[in-house]
Amino acid sequence: MRVSKVAVAVLALAGLTAGTATADGTGSLRLSEATTVGIHNTYDTAAYQYLAQSLDAGANLVELDAWFNVFTHKWNVSHSNPIGSDNNCVQAKTPTANLYTGTRNQNLNDCLDDINVWLGQHPTAGPLTVKIELKAGFDATIGMGPASLDSYVQTSLGSRVFRPVDLLGSYPTLDDAAKANNWPTRASMAGKVLVEIIPGTVEEQNPTDHLWTDVEYAQYLKGLAASGNLAQAQIFPAVHNAAAGDPRTRYADTTLRPWFVVFDGDASGYIDGGIDTSFYVNNHYYLIMTDAENVKPAIDDVNPTVQQAQDRVALMASKGASVVGTDWRQLTTVLPEVLPRG
Repeated sequence: MRVSKVAVAVLALAGLTAGTATADGTGSLRLSEATTVGIHNTYDTAAYQYLAQSLDAGANLVELDAWFNVFTHKWNVSHSNPIGSDNNCVQAKTPTANLYTGTRNQNLNDCLDDINVWLGQHPTAGPLTVKIELKAGFDATIGMGPASLDSYVQTSLGSRVFRPVDLLGSYPTLDDAAKANNWPTRASMAGKVLVEIIPGTVEEQNPTDHLWTDVEYAQYLKGLAASGNLAQAQIFPAVHNAAAGDPRTRYADTTLRPWFVVFDGDASGYIDGGIDTSFYVNNHYYLIMTDAENVKPAIDDVNPTVQQAQDRVALMASKGASVVGTDWRQLTTVLPEVLPRG
């Protein structure tokens, strides 16, 4: 289902936009201490006619699937087309741009521009999580490596980005900073975004790809830190897929492990799989739990009742989710929810 312009106007009047950083007294919570709700594949025109409508509906996480284009050397946004964009993003370049008209099917920078403009028009909203799935990973051989993606984020979102260096502060690694709970409060993150990247489904199924997105960006992050240039990094690489214990042990290079403080996996893997998620809560790691509907007992993936959705969010908050990933596009009383985590 799509959200009509009339519905968007009603939501805006009702104040049901993306959870504000100070809503319900949650502004004093640090980013690591709150649970919010987001939308899977937010860019899909089957989800929303325009990307901005997801934010109007209250989503606190926006997901974008990106592909490097071997011909144009630009980042496209689509679910399955590696050489073209297929999405609900428009080219909103100015603070007063109309986010609900114009040609869709734009590139990644345009999707990020839309988010930037929307936040400018809703300065108390956020913080937002922008999740980028690199469907086929990076290709540094054509100049489409981590620095290229960083430039897209920095150019479009600028000072709105909460960067790894902002978490680091005076600590030696991101892991040290997270364990010290050096995350900012939600109130101080009004109008800002945290960008995470995960390896894509195509990359993970490609037997010839031996350098996945998470490792490649972590190597880049570590290198920038060593050279004193960490401020250039705009993105947090995420450890993808649920696993028991410390899932960073999958990385043979132990020096990369301290640069991962964001984790992303199926909610059912964490909750139904019996994984002790206190590891994430106690260490103040940022944990995105996807596919909330599949946690037992399963509920409708798009249109559960409001009570079912609220109960599921509350359960996942108690289990340590920082973000609850859903497809509940129309549940405009649930999407803006902000709950204490753990």
